[in-house]
Amino acid sequence: MDNTELTIKTDKIYDGKILKLRVDTVELPNAKYSKREIIEHHPAVCVVALTDDDEILMVSQYRKPLDKTLLEIPAGGIELDELPKDAAARELLEETGYRADTMEYLCEFYTTPGFCTEKIHAFFATNLTLAAQDLDHDEFIEVEKIPFDDIIKRIGRCEISDGKSIAAVLYYNTFRRNQ
Repeated sequence: MDNTELTIKTDKIYDGKILKLRVDTVELPNAKYSKREIIEHHPAVCVVALTDDDEILMVSQYRKPLDKTLLEIPAGGIELDELPKDAAARELLEETGYRADTMEYLCEFYTTPGFCTEKIHAFFATNLTLAAQDLDHDEFIEVEKIPFDDIIKRIGRCEISDGKSIAAVLYYNTFRRNQ
């Protein structure tokens, strides 16, 4: 069965720095019409960075939409004409101050496909060396090294609520950790 929705009309509502908002009028498979509010978001990366002591580099950052601080793995947007792997290395360095000699692809996923186009490319990084953090002028990030097993326990206790961190860490733990 083909459940494709045919776009009849697009109204552009907002064009910002990191996202665009549009409203599409679509024809449904049953020949009726509906509206779809869609956020067009640039692709992003996230990094499960493991130290030689089996710790994960985590960043603690205030998130205004939630009005609270979250513990997350390093992440950020992919710049124009930048490869996801290069963006992952750049974001790791900028946010944590660490360089990785090894950066390997894990998986990719859509964050909220019901209304947003954002795709995140996940990587894991090893053989880390400390360099210098290079935060943007509007970033205030604290770096924490947390034992891998403690992160898994915190995810299990719902103490980590950032979706990309949960997805990437559990993917790594399930499919790559002991292989």
